[in-house]
Amino acid sequence: MEQAQYAFENIAPQTLDEALALLARRDAELAALRSAQQQWVHAVSHDLRAPLRHVLAFNPLIAELLQTPSLSADDLEEARSFLQTMDQSAQRMAAMFDGLQQLSLADRHVLQLQAVDLYQLIARAKQRLQAVTVGRQIEWCLPKTALVVQADPHLLDLALAAALSNAIKFTRSVPQARIQVDVQVNPQGGCSISVADNGVGFEQSRAGKLFGVFQRMHREAEFEGVGVGLALVRNICRRHGGEAEIEGSPNAGCLLQMYWPKT
Repeated sequence: MEQAQYAFENIAPQTLDEALALLARRDAELAALRSAQQQWVHAVSHDLRAPLRHVLAFNPLIAELLQTPSLSADDLEEARSFLQTMDQSAQRMAAMFDGLQQLSLADRHVLQLQAVDLYQLIARAKQRLQAVTVGRQIEWCLPKTALVVQADPHLLDLALAAALSNAIKFTRSVPQARIQVDVQVNPQGGCSISVADNGVGFEQSRAGKLFGVFQRMHREAEFEGVGVGLALVRNICRRHGGEAEIEGSPNAGCLLQMYWPKT
């Protein structure tokens, strides 16, 4: 024990600072993984049950209809309605499993920190999303200057793509959409990456729920998706020792901020 303490005390200051920073990142990553595990347990045990209940509930109803001696046109229409509901539920469940797989891959990805040019990464993410903005009027406001951060480029790219996709989706009903991406250096070190839009927004009192897996503010008939994008953003921020927050107002858009630590 004395030898270990002596060896620790004699580490060069620069090396000691680097070791402490590495330990802090490992602690943050472990906390993020534990949080993700809790989300998984809740999502699998609770949220996936809803579409499964539809499939299980309507199956015996269809079987009962098919046993009717002479099916009427109304019976057939009702059976088709049941089948449609089952099909929609099965598709939703498949999308939820895809979302869980995406979260799992991001959580299990081995962090490979390196210098990343945020400007180039944001521009590439926007370029890849052009296919879903065809025919729309969107005013893009992107950072003008480059800023280099220490991050895993793959995970940061996933977070940026999810943030921009969220802004694109929820400005769909706005005739002239505006999406603004800013990067601000924080006085205490690190930076904040913000994505603001003028879309449908939401009630701020419910903001805390948005980062949960499968949590949604709007009906699926209005906006597609199963509620995974923001959970992915937060998990990736936390794995780097950062955090994500969101603010919004009904019909006044929202502001998503990703706080990136100094590493």
